[in-house]
Amino acid sequence: MAEVRTIASVTTTDTGLAGTLLERRYRVDSPIARGGMSSVYRGADTRLDRPVAIKIMDPRFADDRSFVERFEREARSAAKLHHPNVVTVHDQGVDDEHVFLVMELVDGGTLRDLLEERGRLDVQLTLTIAEQMLAALAAAHTAGLVHRDVKPENVLIGRTGTPPTGVVKVADFGLVRAVASSGTTSSSIILGTVAYLAPEQVTTGLAAERGDVYSAGIVLYEMLTGQAPYTGDTAISVAYRHVNDDVPAPGIVTPGIPPAIDDLVLRATRRDPEARPADAGAFLQELRQIRAALGMAPVAVPVPGKPEPLPDAETTIPAFAPVGNTAPVSGPRGTRAIPMAPPPPRFSHTSPPVPPEEPQPDGGTGRPALIWSLAAIAIVLFGIGIWWVTAGPTSVSSSSIPQVAGMDQATAAKTLTDAGFSPKFTQQRNNSVAAGLAVRTDPATGTGAVRGSSVTVVLSAGRPTVPDIGTSTSLTQAESALIAAELIPQHDANADQFSNTVVSGNVIRVDPKPGTQLDVNAPVSVIVSKGPPPQPVPDVVGLPHDQAFATLQQAGFQPFDAGNEFSKDVPAGAVTKTNPAANSSVSDGTMRVGVFTNNAVQVPSVVGRQIQDAIQILQQAGLQPDFKSGGDQGGRGRDKGGFGFVIQQDPQPGQVVKKGSKVALKTFP
Repeated sequence: MAEVRTIASVTTTDTGLAGTLLERRYRVDSPIARGGMSSVYRGADTRLDRPVAIKIMDPRFADDRSFVERFEREARSAAKLHHPNVVTVHDQGVDDEHVFLVMELVDGGTLRDLLEERGRLDVQLTLTIAEQMLAALAAAHTAGLVHRDVKPENVLIGRTGTPPTGVVKVADFGLVRAVASSGTTSSSIILGTVAYLAPEQVTTGLAAERGDVYSAGIVLYEMLTGQAPYTGDTAISVAYRHVNDDVPAPGIVTPGIPPAIDDLVLRATRRDPEARPADAGAFLQELRQIRAALGMAPVAVPVPGKPEPLPDAETTIPAFAPVGNTAPVSGPRGTRAIPMAPPPPRFSHTSPPVPPEEPQPDGGTGRPALIWSLAAIAIVLFGIGIWWVTAGPTSVSSSSIPQVAGMDQATAAKTLTDAGFSPKFTQQRNNSVAAGLAVRTDPATGTGAVRGSSVTVVLSAGRPTVPDIGTSTSLTQAESALIAAELIPQHDANADQFSNTVVSGNVIRVDPKPGTQLDVNAPVSVIVSKGPPPQPVPDVVGLPHDQAFATLQQAGFQPFDAGNEFSKDVPAGAVTKTNPAANSSVSDGTMRVGVFTNNAVQVPSVVGRQIQDAIQILQQAGLQPDFKSGGDQGGRGRDKGGFGFVIQQDPQPGQVVKKGSKVALKTFP
């Protein structure tokens, strides 16, 4: 039998990278997460002076050019996602052997940290976190990206706003796909985290939107119960339970969970992909519908403490070890490579396949006992059936649920009531059915149901409309309003504009404009104000020092003395330049402008002066007298008690020279 292998969770962090400057811009500081394939460091963008997270690939992967190319393509795809619940990718690059990603630095922890701190979460908090997680995945699916490794470790909870509150952000979009596309795996190997793998990922390696839906459903189950649904001694055993077992309802483990939420988890985790919501957007719609029906408003998300030791950045690494040598795990969390299973037998949505018969420890003597037990159960069930038909509650009868799609609420209610059912109504946005008309029923049309039972009719709320977002709305408020309207906010900081009328940080406009009808999960661009445009620095070069300061202050700037320098182009004591330069703008927002002044000296006239007077005049001006011989005395006049006088000087009077320069003097006698 061929040996089964998995990718083990080995961690290696190159602490020597701290202090490295990548591409002369990104400074690597302390490590904050690590894995065999990469390490994540706290860092700084020295050009924009902002903190960032830097993920650096292990050099073993950096040597594989095909991996680097795929990694770069996926990084560019991930960088296209502009969503408040997605960790932003700022940049990617290669510096010598270092292949790296520059990402938004999220100050907080992970959903895994929160689960370890609190155990299972209450229903209201679970729905709040799940809604933001699904909004991020919906944005990715709309952009054509599949995450493939949805798990609590990749759901970050960071601090934002004043006072600070928790915001959910999904990380590592596209990275797992880059690994799976490289030469590190083969067609018989699949990647993922076994506790959250969709059945089709195990059997065929298929990773599509419905696979993310399944993984998100498992995360939802874990938040509600405090544990993953499947555990096992090996990664393979856990993965095969996804293929062969139906996920149980969370309410079985945690009593008191509303049945509607149980049903939501079961729909998201069907083994048949076609029975799940089509993508994260559809999953999100169902969750919002249930939350509204239960009257549960979003709550504040607590930010967990920072975990110790360092978490895995991702644990997909090429360190192979036999499964038999790995320690038993309970709901494995690390991203793993496992062998692809052969296609499973056909199964129903409700009944798991019958497990293979195991040999009895007594050599087969247990088989008759098992047969008699099954026979007894069959007799009891047969007796109950006879009683139900002959002496049971004859008043109970069943009927098929009639077709009500396309009817208004009143007509649908009458149709169901006439058929003997109790109608209930809920609303859901729909791109094709007009508002107020029925979209479908639950249970579905044609399904047999007991007369008198309730049937939920989903009424269309119509297509979503861009909400009224004005200039008094902050970016956070605008994003929340768009998400509540089932639209996807998109904010590109590079598209923000200066405004003299809109406060910095508030919305200038949205595109499409408010009132526009769009499809569910359609993108809406948000343009934010950067405040008043910066004023250009006045040109004060050549002005006297005091006049230059007054001119800058009148323009709203804060001038300060930045130093002296020599210039032949402006008078002594005048301004030579400013920093920032004339007609440019102040970038740091402080309005401070450095002023440089000319330390040049204007040469005074000393021709005709007695030698001692000439020396004194030049030295007071900051110049050095330099005597030359003259007449029959050979320049010795300066040695005769100063009775000689200057007959010539160089430089000439009025010239501008650097302070400390020499002035040649010719004297007589």
